[in-house]
Amino acid sequence: MSTAFYTHTECRLHDMGPGHPECPQRLDAIGDHLRATGLDMALDFHDAPVATLAQIERAHSTGYVMQLRDTMEQVRLAGSPRALDPDTIVGPGTWQAALRAAGAAVAATDRVLSGQAENAFCAIRPPGHHATRDETMGFCFFNNVAVAARHALDVHCLSRVAIIDFDVHHGNGTEDIVAGDDRILMCSFFQHPLYPYSGAVPKGTNMVNVPVAPYTRGPELRETIDAMWMPALQAFRPQMIFISAGFDAHREDELGQLGLVEADYEWITRRLMQVAAEHSRGRIVSCLEGGYSLSALARSVAAHVRVLAGV
Repeated sequence: MSTAFYTHTECRLHDMGPGHPECPQRLDAIGDHLRATGLDMALDFHDAPVATLAQIERAHSTGYVMQLRDTMEQVRLAGSPRALDPDTIVGPGTWQAALRAAGAAVAATDRVLSGQAENAFCAIRPPGHHATRDETMGFCFFNNVAVAARHALDVHCLSRVAIIDFDVHHGNGTEDIVAGDDRILMCSFFQHPLYPYSGAVPKGTNMVNVPVAPYTRGPELRETIDAMWMPALQAFRPQMIFISAGFDAHREDELGQLGLVEADYEWITRRLMQVAAEHSRGRIVSCLEGGYSLSALARSVAAHVRVLAGV
């Protein structure tokens, strides 16, 4: 089994300031842990390319992309950060980081669909699942998973893809982009109520939204996934699966109040791989979203990737 691993040093250039939880050290923690455990030896590493604007505009409006590009260029030239909202700050290196993050998701999709890898994980930042078609939100600029899913549909001519989101926060941006697109089934769970305070009422019939109460633990979530996600996925028969892999539902993460541990991420990954083996030729592309306790993040990513790689 071949698992491609996409990342890039320029993803570390995005820096929202001291003390911000979405920090460059997140990628350092993941890389250090993979090397310390020897798991890096089981992965096929690739530098993330830069996404083209045409690729990004499959998920975002042209006006939004152009406005964001101009803003980020102003920030780069000024050399000082600018807040776009209370949570989301643009720095001089943000544009390149965002292009690499989206580019990783697209390149991983190409590699998996070409048969060069069975699945892929993208260790990227900034994350993407709060970015709507026309708006930055919640640390996110480009919706990496939505860009990749639309690339698989529009360029590779797939008919059906699934997006799975297990971040502690609702992927409102992804829902905004894909709601009503019958080629995409989106399944998610998320703590509710919690930022961005959405998702309880789905925007489209292609959504399986599962709000869960604070302090819900792994056994309850496993039962919920089997009851809610799995029948929908089996009926939909996705030709490829994309994962918004947020690890902030871990019990050690202070940005949420759910109680998952590494074994739960292993279990979720195995269940998704079973669906992929049955319907998708094993094809999965997983992209990092949240996860802000550095130790828990590193251990959880390793648990997820270990299952993807079959080691």
